[in-house]
Amino acid sequence: MDIRRPLAADFDAWSRLYAGYAAFYGVEQSEGMRARVWTWIHTPGHEVEGLVAEEAGQLIGLVHFRGFARPLSASFGGFLDDLFVDPEARGSGAAKALIGAVEAEGRSRGWTVIRWITAENNYRARGVYDQVATRTPWVTYDIKL
Repeated sequence: MDIRRPLAADFDAWSRLYAGYAAFYGVEQSEGMRARVWTWIHTPGHEVEGLVAEEAGQLIGLVHFRGFARPLSASFGGFLDDLFVDPEARGSGAAKALIGAVEAEGRSRGWTVIRWITAENNYRARGVYDQVATRTPWVTYDIKL
């Protein structure tokens, strides 16, 4: 399995995976929205970055991440925004490999933490997350604007 930055030729496969991620969470996502995120991950200096997992010439997973300041600890961390593995490839180790690649990227940048959220009922993914990270006691709130 190869974990790498997405290439221009990966757009259709990445788009299919990202649409699957949106569908999993019941989020309405247009082609235009996916095109915008694709532009972000290909714009040098943009805060959102991406990696893909490729196996046997096929993209089977994606992850998006970004850095953030941690004022209380006077440090920087990384936020893992999106992680999705094609249902046919689940159990392949792609999720762990993608998380590990973000972790390695964070270590190289001097980040002090990699953080993410997931749905309470995302049991299969949480089984993986419990193996690679520590669940925190924090509760998340949103203000819709």
